[in-house]
Amino acid sequence: MATTTITPDPDAVVAEITIAAPPERVFAALVDAKQLLRWWSSEECPAKVWQMDAMRGGKWHYETADRTGKLVINGVSEFVADGEILEYDPPRLLVYTWVANWHEQPTRRTLVRWELTPAKAGTLVKVTHSGLVQETVCRKDYSGGWPGVLGLLKKHVER
Repeated sequence: MATTTITPDPDAVVAEITIAAPPERVFAALVDAKQLLRWWSSEECPAKVWQMDAMRGGKWHYETADRTGKLVINGVSEFVADGEILEYDPPRLLVYTWVANWHEQPTRRTLVRWELTPAKAGTLVKVTHSGLVQETVCRKDYSGGWPGVLGLLKKHVER
């Protein structure tokens, strides 16, 4: 089960989970567009596009379809996010910018940092989403959303 915290400043949401697989396998699931499309999807937020140019300076892009209308954030129910990969160090680190159409300010650039650390039971995965001080609604949503994403990742990788 994933744990999550919001930093005291409140700039970031930090979520962690241990996955019973080596870091190389987990990292591959984070950067392979075909795998991302399979696992980073749910009934309430179904992925319809996942693109990932997995290298430093590469671009990524994500879109969902609105199948249920149940998930609405800041008036948005079809989600689009994209950004640029700033750090790429397989299989331990992936950092990219995150610009999302459901943010209070849809052009605001935030940052997502994935850290993978070998552990006895496999890999400790830590995701930190920062730059959220002015994203009050989304920060609260991310505090529940990132643990859900980590759960989906765990289920996919451990399958």
